[in-house]
Amino acid sequence: MAFRITGCGKTVFARETGEKGEASETSERGGTGGTSATGETGEGSRLSELRTQNFELRIAPFSHVSRFTRHRMNRMCAWIMVGGLAILWLPPGATASNCQVETPASGPGVALTLHLSTDCTEQEREARAVDAAQLLQAFREGKGINLSGVVIRGDLSLDTLPVGSLPPELEGIKELQGREVRVIPGSMTIVNSVVRGAIRHGSTQGLLVVKGPATFSGTRFEQLVDLSRTVFIQPVTLSSAVFLRESYFVQGRFLRHVFAEKTAFGPHTRFHRSVFQGPVTFQQSGFNGLAEFLEVVFEKDVNLSRTSFKLGTGFSGSRFKGLADFSEASFDREAFFTFTIFEGDAYFRRTTFRSTADFSDASFKGRDDFSKVIFEKSPQFTGVARSAPVQASLRLENQTIQYAIILSLLVFSALLIAYLIRLR
Repeated sequence: MAFRITGCGKTVFARETGEKGEASETSERGGTGGTSATGETGEGSRLSELRTQNFELRIAPFSHVSRFTRHRMNRMCAWIMVGGLAILWLPPGATASNCQVETPASGPGVALTLHLSTDCTEQEREARAVDAAQLLQAFREGKGINLSGVVIRGDLSLDTLPVGSLPPELEGIKELQGREVRVIPGSMTIVNSVVRGAIRHGSTQGLLVVKGPATFSGTRFEQLVDLSRTVFIQPVTLSSAVFLRESYFVQGRFLRHVFAEKTAFGPHTRFHRSVFQGPVTFQQSGFNGLAEFLEVVFEKDVNLSRTSFKLGTGFSGSRFKGLADFSEASFDREAFFTFTIFEGDAYFRRTTFRSTADFSDASFKGRDDFSKVIFEKSPQFTGVARSAPVQASLRLENQTIQYAIILSLLVFSALLIAYLIRLR
């Protein structure tokens, strides 16, 4: 009797010996191990076989053995299939995780720290999300925060911090005296992270003072960021940050450098009446909504080169005490520089104005360079005051080019006349 079992892509043959059925068995196995032409029974007639694609195993000629083997093979197939499906159903990263988590031991004065490596999945970041209440508690305890690669949930209401005293570093600034003060004593670092809730300092009379560096590079802010009336004692870094909603820094004061390269600002950005005491760079940043820099004081150099302004932009009433570099910037909508004072040099070389460009009553006390600027509409320079000749270097360049062209024409004419004389 012959049994054929098919499963898992392989075929199992089992055979019992007997006087009958050997010829059919021989034909099933292609004539190997069957009865010979002389009637003698070969080795295959005394043993049964398990045959797979790559190997062959012969077993004793008992029917219960072949049934037992067939049962084990079926069970093995079933377990293999179940295990394979289980692996496929596991979520990505469930089998092995390369997520590195850094959480130094907490203690008095130690910043709230959580660093998640770039190998962490979105699910792992969500599982370790930080609540805004934890940040507030750290500030109340006199700590800073140091977060990298995390998700922050909930609104951060900074005007709920306790009122303190003005730090000694600010006692000499008259404008800051006599106001209630809330202090973040340490650093405020949130890098390469996602902030799901709003950040607000809603006090209209009080001040928020950040004593340590404020670093938000590479972070995406999904809701409103209102840090109006905030004093930043140390440098502020916004490079490569993304503001999906409004960002307000009204009446802010920045005592050190502000780095905001390749930063994407949202539908409305306000720096109204802010003071920048250190150098500022917004190079290659994008203001995708209204940009208000009204009555702003820039005490050092400002780099706004290759920056794009998509909607209305206002620098009216502002004062640039150092270099103001708008080279290769683009203004897609109205740009207002009325009553703006440029005490240092002002560069607008290769700048593009696709709509109204209003410089009425502006004052240029240093050199101003509007060479190769593109005005798609007639600009307004009514009442502009200039203390230096307008584009003197540009006029000299143009004159040099004209002289070179005239000289070339004269030389060509002389050579042509000499050639015609020789032909005669």
